[in-house]
Amino acid sequence: METLQSLADFRKEVISFVEGHLPADIAEKVHLNAELQKDDYVRWQKILEEKGWYCAHWAERDGGAGWSPLKRYAFEQALAEAGAPWILPFGPAYVGPVIAEYGTDAQKQRFLPDIIASRTAWCQGYSEPGAGSDLAGLKTRATRQGDTYVVNGQKLWTSYAHWADMMFCLARTSDEDRPQKGISFLLLDMHQPGVSVRPIMTMDMRHHVNEVFLENVEVPVENLVGAEGVGWEIAKFLLSTERLIVAETGKSRRLLDQVRSIASEAREGGKPLLDVPHFANAFTETEIALETLEASCTRLLKRAAQGQQPGFEASLLKIRGSELLQSITALATRVAARSGMPLEGIDDMDRGNRAPDPNAEMSGLLREYLTQRAASIYGGSNEIQRNIVSKARFGF
Repeated sequence: METLQSLADFRKEVISFVEGHLPADIAEKVHLNAELQKDDYVRWQKILEEKGWYCAHWAERDGGAGWSPLKRYAFEQALAEAGAPWILPFGPAYVGPVIAEYGTDAQKQRFLPDIIASRTAWCQGYSEPGAGSDLAGLKTRATRQGDTYVVNGQKLWTSYAHWADMMFCLARTSDEDRPQKGISFLLLDMHQPGVSVRPIMTMDMRHHVNEVFLENVEVPVENLVGAEGVGWEIAKFLLSTERLIVAETGKSRRLLDQVRSIASEAREGGKPLLDVPHFANAFTETEIALETLEASCTRLLKRAAQGQQPGFEASLLKIRGSELLQSITALATRVAARSGMPLEGIDDMDRGNRAPDPNAEMSGLLREYLTQRAASIYGGSNEIQRNIVSKARFGF
């Protein structure tokens, strides 16, 4: 297992790499919390892959470097702190590990190299109208006809489906006494007839999520992952992975530092906001909460590195991580309110080599505040997570 010193050295290496290799236009977009395009993500993914870091948490046999969960956490935290884009998780963090764990040799050979090389973009077909956090209620149906499943249904809140080449999709293949038993995990080509993607504009005025309609969509039986009817088991495996990385402490650290920097320049009563007692207290309380969450993540990931599967603690990380992001961006709105800073349309700005503009930074943070309203909903709502914790810890 890595030592604290080796992880600290690795973190410095990652930050130095980002400073030397992240394209300037992408770095500015991240700093301003502006909207990144698919090409921005792919360019950065390919830079990471050249370094051997893009899917390094995968086992070596699958094309990775066999990183421990703790080293992966240190890597992703350092990336976010250094101002690198979020790594879109659908290929490297979600379906890739599923295929490596449950897929056939043919599926591994076909799909894993394309994920590593960023040749295939993925989306997650889980939520539906009436089946969000309660996935067992999903209605999308896959009917087997010879060597093909014919899929009909609707998926909702499908992040970046408008960029995706493939969807990993939960669909009902049979009706059982327990609804979880009849669900299967399919790999679905998004470029075929019968797949319709409709954008949903969220209140941050961006296009993250979509409705996806599936009408007589054909999926070869060879694209079934695992046995028919074990999709619920696979979904739980994927969600446990998702909740280990959803705390996003690196992003919280970057945003908090950015808000603190702006507050040190903003004035109230002739002195910096950071010197105003109620603002100083708010920053101190948020810093303590962040350090506590980082320590909790480290403890849980050390256990994961020793082979202990995350239990209800992963739900706690999701709850605290999402609430912390919301708290930090809410703090940003309080700073903005003292300066009368507007929400500007920064996503289409052509800034060139101009110096950083505090108004543009603050506007980006306000946009991030709107984006983070969804953090306590996606990945399983925090209400559902609390139910998981209550049942696991207290039996009710």
